[in-house]
Amino acid sequence: MEEVRGDRPTRGVRWESLQLDPAQEHEVSAARSRPFTLPGPCRRCYDRHSRRDGMCPGVGVPLIQKNVVDPERLKAAIHELLLAVGEDPSRDGLLETPRRIADMYAEIFGGLAIDPKEYLKVGFEVAHSEMVILREIPFYSMCEHHFLPFHGEAHIGYIPDGRVVGISKLARVVDAYARRPQLQEQLTSQIAEAVMGTLHPDGVAVVIEAEHLCMTMRGVKKPGSRMVTSAMRGQFKDSSVTRSEFLSLVSGAL
Repeated sequence: MEEVRGDRPTRGVRWESLQLDPAQEHEVSAARSRPFTLPGPCRRCYDRHSRRDGMCPGVGVPLIQKNVVDPERLKAAIHELLLAVGEDPSRDGLLETPRRIADMYAEIFGGLAIDPKEYLKVGFEVAHSEMVILREIPFYSMCEHHFLPFHGEAHIGYIPDGRVVGISKLARVVDAYARRPQLQEQLTSQIAEAVMGTLHPDGVAVVIEAEHLCMTMRGVKKPGSRMVTSAMRGQFKDSSVTRSEFLSLVSGAL
């Protein structure tokens, strides 16, 4: 365990530069007045800062819960896995493997500790009612069937009803849902529902294209094959013209 004293994170976003509400300012002020223990990198921004109050100062969004990943149980499980496949966990190359995998899972499953909808609650009132698209958002996720990665790009479009959100927040929503055991079909729908249910736009469209290692490195072994899924809500579902416009604008990325 590492103990750090100071008035800001060791790297990353400076606390002083954040736009915080009074309750968050009180939490940050309290944290700055005392030393804190860093159990590991933050599961949201992967920086090293205090998580005592369940707050990531990098984005100012509360965690759902802390310590989703149990590192000691993970290390014990990986030790048993190595024995089960006929390896020797005590040999030099594998001595630190259980710890490394526990740290890795804390990072790649960090989305389990986040409510992605929180990213979308800070928006801006603007006189814009035309389509907004963020395309080619790279992501990495883990297939919940075989615990092998799948990765690709997501494309999100929505039609604001007078309210827009910072485009980086759309990318954060993708990451938060991707960083957990997933199915691509479910990931696509979850992103669409989060945007539709939080921003309340006139419509949302999500298209995801990804390659799945569970069918490229094992099983049917078809490297290069990619799966495409879509979720349409509101005007994108009701209007073929709107849907076609969105698909034509992202088609160059597919």
